[in-house]
Amino acid sequence: MNTTTKSNGIPLNEKITLSTEELMTVLSCGRATALEIGKMAQGRVVIGRRILWNADRIRNYINTISTE
Repeated sequence: MNTTTKSNGIPLNEKITLSTEELMTVLSCGRATALEIGKMAQGRVVIGRRILWNADRIRNYINTISTE
């Protein structure tokens, strides 16, 4: 089986989906917090056996819960 290419040169802010590690980087938080935010944002995308996160849903969720 071929391994998934982790880094393909696309900036994180231009990606449609993010891996869990990329989500952690974008949110500047640990794995448990990133997974919790991803689930609350209903951003989970399953492709085959991979779990990815919808970047737009995550961004919209963060904008919705943010305060002044």
